[in-house]
Amino acid sequence: MPATIVYAYKGRNAAGKVVKGRLDAASESVAMTRLRTMGLAPISVDEVTLGTGLSREISIPGFAKHPGLKDLAVMSRQLATMTSAGLSLLRTLNILSMQTENKELAKILTSVRNDVETGVSLSGAMVKHANVFPPIMINLIRAGETGGFLENSLNSVAENFESEGKLRDTIKSAMAYPTIVLIMAVVAVIGMLTFIVPVFEKMFAGFGGQLPLPTQILVVLSQVMVWLLPLLVLGGIVFSVWWRKNKNTEVVRKALDPIKLKLPVFGPLMTKLAIARFSRNFSTMIGAGVPILQSLSIVGETSGNWVVESALRKVQESVRHGMSIAGPLSLEPVFPPMVVQMIAVGEDAGALQTMLGKIADFYDQEVQSTAEQLTALIEPLMIAFIGIVIGGMIVALYMPMFSIFEYIK
Repeated sequence: MPATIVYAYKGRNAAGKVVKGRLDAASESVAMTRLRTMGLAPISVDEVTLGTGLSREISIPGFAKHPGLKDLAVMSRQLATMTSAGLSLLRTLNILSMQTENKELAKILTSVRNDVETGVSLSGAMVKHANVFPPIMINLIRAGETGGFLENSLNSVAENFESEGKLRDTIKSAMAYPTIVLIMAVVAVIGMLTFIVPVFEKMFAGFGGQLPLPTQILVVLSQVMVWLLPLLVLGGIVFSVWWRKNKNTEVVRKALDPIKLKLPVFGPLMTKLAIARFSRNFSTMIGAGVPILQSLSIVGETSGNWVVESALRKVQESVRHGMSIAGPLSLEPVFPPMVVQMIAVGEDAGALQTMLGKIADFYDQEVQSTAEQLTALIEPLMIAFIGIVIGGMIVALYMPMFSIFEYIK
């Protein structure tokens, strides 16, 4: 494929308004043709020389906003709407690349548009950007292209991502309060150990006598904090870099994901979230005409938990040998009996997609309810935790003064 050139253009739309912008094209004639497909009458097309300094767009690696689930949901919904309105795929991709707020997604859509223009299918062009477009999205679009119902597939993608986004927002809102409170507690403890305890330590040094054990522990922690705090900050940075690179590796997921499902308070929530995601994705893919074996593989990857993914691999292998889905699924402890029974009824009645949708709706409500209960439970626990920690430190600081009063008497 020839190298593309950036052109700055001016064009007049159907309403007579002058529109300005930039686009990538192999030549000026290709750029003019592309403007016409966008519904613009070209006024001027000039090649842009990308220089340095102020004339060049600054892009800091690692700080570009990665396209999120909401970006993809909006993109899919707009793509389906414009396609159903009769716009060509090339023109639709052009419009989306210009109006999306996420710059990285705009660049990717331009690249997808260029590939589609050369004859590549939409799903084939998206595969090249698998780090942005999830497997479920690519496979649903591929099924729509093959079966001639691309608009329905795109609507399914949008609905799936919108539901997933609501679930994620529910989890984030449930976790926001305890996370903020915990961070404030840690900052308060570090601040007291670093700035307040040394002042009391100097004051206690002139009193003489032996300090109570809790006060001695605070003094030791304060002295250690001088070198421990920089070490903790450095360790946190190193861990965050390592975590970003390795959090999705099978070794890490295999070790941590089973623990997540067994946590006392958050474990049930994580389990319900994984089942809701599995049911919704499976229902969407079956409805789009994706084969069962391929669907099982994809929903396993998108479940978000290694335990569910591992269980679905076993189910997939059993189905490959002619067994039903419910049979091998019943042998996996992560799936509750209700889920297995509803899937079995769906298979027998030929309504598996409907049953999976009902399971997803039920567990969406369960996640919402559990998250609300969790928030209500954590709030008093966190207040009590902070009270015990901060209050304990204050009492430990004032204990030597009580001893002094006893000596005076």
